Amino acid sequence: MIGVARSVLAVARAVLALALLAVFYALVAAMVLLWGAFLAAALWTAGEPGVQSPPTSVVTACAAFAPIVFGMVWAVVRTARPAAPRGDAVTVTRRGAPELWRTVEELALGVGTRPPAQIRLTAEVNASVTEDAPLLGLAPGRRVLYLGLPLLVGLPPAELCAVLAHELGHFSRRHSRFGAVAHRGAAGLVAARQAIQDASAANDLVRLYAGGPLLLLGLYSRVFRWLTRPVRRRQELEADREAARVAGPGAVADALCSTEALAAAWQEFLADFLAPMRRATGRIPDDPFRAFAHMVEAPEIREPMAALRARAAERPAGPDDAHPALATRLERLARLPAREARESGTEPRLPDPVPVPPRYAVELGRVLLSGPDAGTRVPWRDWLTELAEHRATRTLTPLAEAVRTVEEAEGTGRRRAEPDAEPETAKPGAKRDAEQGAKPQTEPQTEPQTEPDALTIQRVLRLLDGGRRMPLARALNSRLPHTEQTERDPLRPLADALAVLIGAQLVARGTAYWAMDWTGPSILVPPDGIAPETIHAWADTAVRLPGQTQRLGLHLAALGVDERAPLPTGPAPGEKARRISIAPGVTGPARRRITAVRALAFTVLVGMTGLTLALWANRDEPSYPGTPVTRWHNPYQPGGGTGTGTAPAPAPFPTYGFPTTPGWPTPPAYRLPSPSLPSIDIKPLLPRPTR
Repeated sequence: MIGVARSVLAVARAVLALALLAVFYALVAAMVLLWGAFLAAALWTAGEPGVQSPPTSVVTACAAFAPIVFGMVWAVVRTARPAAPRGDAVTVTRRGAPELWRTVEELALGVGTRPPAQIRLTAEVNASVTEDAPLLGLAPGRRVLYLGLPLLVGLPPAELCAVLAHELGHFSRRHSRFGAVAHRGAAGLVAARQAIQDASAANDLVRLYAGGPLLLLGLYSRVFRWLTRPVRRRQELEADREAARVAGPGAVADALCSTEALAAAWQEFLADFLAPMRRATGRIPDDPFRAFAHMVEAPEIREPMAALRARAAERPAGPDDAHPALATRLERLARLPAREARESGTEPRLPDPVPVPPRYAVELGRVLLSGPDAGTRVPWRDWLTELAEHRATRTLTPLAEAVRTVEEAEGTGRRRAEPDAEPETAKPGAKRDAEQGAKPQTEPQTEPQTEPDALTIQRVLRLLDGGRRMPLARALNSRLPHTEQTERDPLRPLADALAVLIGAQLVARGTAYWAMDWTGPSILVPPDGIAPETIHAWADTAVRLPGQTQRLGLHLAALGVDERAPLPTGPAPGEKARRISIAPGVTGPARRRITAVRALAFTVLVGMTGLTLALWANRDEPSYPGTPVTRWHNPYQPGGGTGTGTAPAPAPFPTYGFPTTPGWPTPPAYRLPSPSLPSIDIKPLLPRPTR
């Protein structure tokens, strides 16, 4: 009975999806018919008699709507056929990763469904399943499992099994019947909107008329998502229950929180580590996923990752998200009994992480970081070493600029022509240089060949000896990000930069190295017998206390560090780092789409313009009624008058007379009646005649 109810529910969902998809098809058909009606009306109007000019406005509108209509038709064609394999994924064969395939097949058996026919790795922190089912998803088809490689290298085995069981649970609940059609409908709407946006971006004429179709598709997309969102969210909860039955509710809950944390960590890795290193040095790891796994496993990352897991449940579900809010999913999983995890007796057996050959990660890394400006690929361990050094020494460029600024302001810059000339006594730090020059030398020493603006320890110590620590600190702080700690202790960044400069000299000599710290600057690992914080203490004392630079010089001499030696690869103030653009350019398919849109709009515009002009030029002229009259009597014209000659009178020629209209009747004249005034007899008032 339960199976029959599930089948009826699945059919009902499929019917709903089919109805929504049919409405989308009808919408596109209405757009095509409307465009065809405007096209026919333009051609018919151009051939009508009495048209003074061709309908250029209608022709322009039809030409502008042509790419829009064809883009929507192409979107319908794409949704009507099975989706093509993703180009940003790498297929994993059974021979290449047998342990992964065995795990997936065991989990498929546990949830009661057939395993996928193909497993493909992606660079996303996500997992999904698709089924290229015929008849719009109503019949079984080829199943594909997409698995994000960051999940594979960042999740514990139990949580990875929970993620896989969740995705396979969609197959066991027959969600693909609704999901395939709903996905195709959503993909068709997205493809139609993208086609219109591409057409409007490629042609200014199309942009004038693209607002209406975009608004119409946007409204329908909202209605489509509003109708399908409750069903898809209910499917996610059902898949969680299937995964909990196989892997356990606790493992599923942990996997959901860990996935959210890994997604945030992966974005931070790309934005804060991979992209800056790529722009600054032009070097990228051959396997970025192993470098990401190294970051996730670092001890200093455990606390931030735990905080991300704890805050994951606070994020609400978006209005367009097909997944319910994480808090809702965790609450539903907490209601399930723990014994349900061993109900089927198919508890996953993965004591160790699932091994994946490195060649798949390297191949996927080439897909992730592709293009002519991708950069130079180096082994990922060497890349981590270079990343640690880059993060540690990035403050040396601001320090070199600050040193040069203070020297130029004080007029104590190094002389370019004589970099090793005898220092004058009036210059700050002359006493220190004189004392160093007075030391007995048992053997000739070769002075290091330095550039005039090369940053050295000696230049920094010379400014400190001259009492210029505060101007140097202010110049350095102005080139660093502003923090509250800098306001409280302005000398702290200068001490840190001096310690980094000393550490860079030790690393250049091969007696120390930089250890990667994913939460802050890299840590210097000094030679044996010296604590990591000792060198920083030396630099801090030399910066804060006057007269302590001599003691720092003795410590550096004991370590074999030459104060006047520049860094072999040290940054110069005027040197520009190598820049590599990682902005997405116009790809080949995008360029072809732009060319097709322009060609289509131009073809329709030229073709319709030619047809309308031809129809307008060959239209029938209207005839007007006329009355033939004879030539009027004009004695001044040849042949006129009443001549009596024998020459025949000229023949009358036709002319056109203006139509006459009957005269308007004369309106009757109306007069106002005169007002009646009382009669006055004035005879008594007249004087009588006298006799």
